[in-house]
Amino acid sequence: MKTEWRIFGGVALFLAAATALYGWWTWYEMGAVEWIGSIALLLSFLLSAMVGGYFLVVSRRIEARPEDRPEAEVAEGAGEVGFFSPGSYYPFGVALAASVTGLGVVFWMWWLMVAGVLGVVLASAGLLYEYHTGTRRTAA
Repeated sequence: MKTEWRIFGGVALFLAAATALYGWWTWYEMGAVEWIGSIALLLSFLLSAMVGGYFLVVSRRIEARPEDRPEAEVAEGAGEVGFFSPGSYYPFGVALAASVTGLGVVFWMWWLMVAGVLGVVLASAGLLYEYHTGTRRTAA
């Protein structure tokens, strides 16, 4: 987790500097600070700082992973990553429903947004409970 908090910390530092520079530059050029961009940069800085702070706290609580140690071997990171369903159509359904939701947002069609969000919820539930119901049910 050390790598992650360093990345987000670096991004947060960059955004803090960009916020200050942007505020000064707009004040110098226009005579007043342009608030929309300044606040957007400030909120981006705060979000990056929050994520980086979370990763910093987590990195202190867990033992060092192989990717956090410079002397680690590649083989130390090998092993099972997780279980991925080989024949599931639900990821495609989630992506399709998210695309419908995105189109609804882009064209500001409330009925399309509602249909897309409902599709995302249903497809996500299907993906989550795929191995708990139906023919793929696994023994407990």
